[in-house]
Amino acid sequence: MKDDTRRHPFRDSEQDRHTAEAVPDTPQTRAPAYRLAFTDSDFMLREELRPVRLQLELLKPQMIMDERGIDSTIVMFGGARIPAPGAPARTETLAGLSKYYDEARTFARLMTEKSMETYGKENVIATGGGPGVMEAGNRGAMDAGGASIGLNIVLPFEQAPNEYVTPDLSFNFHYFAIRKMHFLMRARAITVFPGGFGTLDETFEALTLIQTQRMEPVPFLLFGEAFWRSIINWETLAEAGTISEEDLKLFRFVETAEEAMEAIENWETP
Repeated sequence: MKDDTRRHPFRDSEQDRHTAEAVPDTPQTRAPAYRLAFTDSDFMLREELRPVRLQLELLKPQMIMDERGIDSTIVMFGGARIPAPGAPARTETLAGLSKYYDEARTFARLMTEKSMETYGKENVIATGGGPGVMEAGNRGAMDAGGASIGLNIVLPFEQAPNEYVTPDLSFNFHYFAIRKMHFLMRARAITVFPGGFGTLDETFEALTLIQTQRMEPVPFLLFGEAFWRSIINWETLAEAGTISEEDLKLFRFVETAEEAMEAIENWETP
């Protein structure tokens, strides 16, 4: 992050950090109590410091994206297990869904070309930074010569960010909740490709925020109508009265990148 011009006469924390590293080695200076609080990782990881860590995890990506001048994003949710066409797949069904890797890559390329008309400040592609559909989104942005965001998270069985995320827009999270906030804080549109539990979680949280008017309506596109209708009976929810008929207008099904671009361009808020 850039070093802001300081507007106070006090010695700054960076100077003291360097000075503290050079103090004489004594039993007192080696003691954990002597460490500067903001440089003491053991202290920062204490249970009582959870509120501070939540705040830091919200602030760091926010400040970096502000400094980059990113005003709006296009969110791409989708499964980490969906392979590129021709790549090994765990199941035949996953292999059949590989077409959505290509659609995600094409969509991200088309949207990034449009974003570059604003010098990369508007409609920047944002993914979860992992493999599968997320990789396709970041890869498509790179195909267009533009930047893209990756919002990764520490998991016990994964994962380095995919190689196509713009390095200085590659973020890592501890808290799922803060990560999801960053997905939606700048969202100009939300696209959802076939996926698993994580994709469903992200989808329904975003839809709930829009339904309850905790978030402004944005274009909300589900890629692959057959997939989504096979796992969720949307109309039954409306027929049962657990959602309203109007809620079915909060999203739209699309099949191709071009169809999605047109839908976003011509979206009318219900």
